[in-house]
Amino acid sequence: MDSMGLRGPKFNPEQIKMTFRSSHLVQLFFLIVLLVFASAVQAKPFKVLVVMSYEEDNPWCQEIKQGIDSVLGKSSEISYFYMDTKVNLVGGKAKSKQAFDLYRKLQPDGVITVDDNAQSMFVLPYLKEKVKTPVMFCGVNADAAKYGYPTSHISGILERGHVRESIAFLEQLHPAFSNISFIVKESPSGHALKKQVEAEADSYLAKVKGFHLLKTTEELKQVVAGLDKESDAVFIDSVEGITDDSGKKLVNREVLSAISGNFAGPIIGANKYHVDQGVLSAVVKTGQEQGETAASMLLKAMQGEKLSAIPISQNYQGRRYINVSTMESLGITPRPIVLRGASLVRTK
Repeated sequence: MDSMGLRGPKFNPEQIKMTFRSSHLVQLFFLIVLLVFASAVQAKPFKVLVVMSYEEDNPWCQEIKQGIDSVLGKSSEISYFYMDTKVNLVGGKAKSKQAFDLYRKLQPDGVITVDDNAQSMFVLPYLKEKVKTPVMFCGVNADAAKYGYPTSHISGILERGHVRESIAFLEQLHPAFSNISFIVKESPSGHALKKQVEAEADSYLAKVKGFHLLKTTEELKQVVAGLDKESDAVFIDSVEGITDDSGKKLVNREVLSAISGNFAGPIIGANKYHVDQGVLSAVVKTGQEQGETAASMLLKAMQGEKLSAIPISQNYQGRRYINVSTMESLGITPRPIVLRGASLVRTK
């Protein structure tokens, strides 16, 4: 009995230590379980649907896919759908319905829509203000307001060609020219480029002598026949899909061959594949930039950031390319400083 006449419990120091350790082990166990659970939740991939306006083998689509994959490849399950409207514009309506059927099947966490046809044929009739899924566009040539963008769930990146920069670069390579004509396929993106050129023309280092929106090879022949008299140089962009007499859709290389075979001056382009296939030079916008930007914007939205904090942007990166094979065939010998920083390629 203690000094107060009360008998208290006896505490074994070892039992106290064991109880303390057991309590900490239990806490540690539950902490590990929570971390594993949180890790599993965090690791669950996002489901993303990408709807491309054009074909799977289109070089522009391939560049954009590279950009998207570089950002979302590790965090998302990405499903790609191709509307094939560059070679079959009429079939775009049916393709857009198929894209929406795929959307309903996948129930994705986010959507990326590429180029203008995917906006007018897919987003506007099926997604805009009809679903809450975040949608990011890229490759859009028209003004965003044409599609009513942005909305509470739609934002993205606009595509603008580096036309002024490409003309200025040609002037550095080949000062002996003073005017230029444009050849583009009749399409929404073609009309958007025409609008851009009309707005910028006064700032170009060469006078714009003609802007030709073409549908057929017959129209192409008529334009090409007078090019030498019309212009010192030609700018091409998005000419794939011009049809021949049998209805066959020509690829870029075939259209370029038809032009270069009848025009003696320099031809410049808007994309790297134009230079790879034989145009003299380009300051290119890249599909990779379009894809990376749209994917990064979508990732923020899927992670909970409000669309009001993800404003519409526009491409700004420009890469200079020169086709050495074409430069040699035209007898052009630029100053060494002009070549500095430019990527040199030969015709593939």
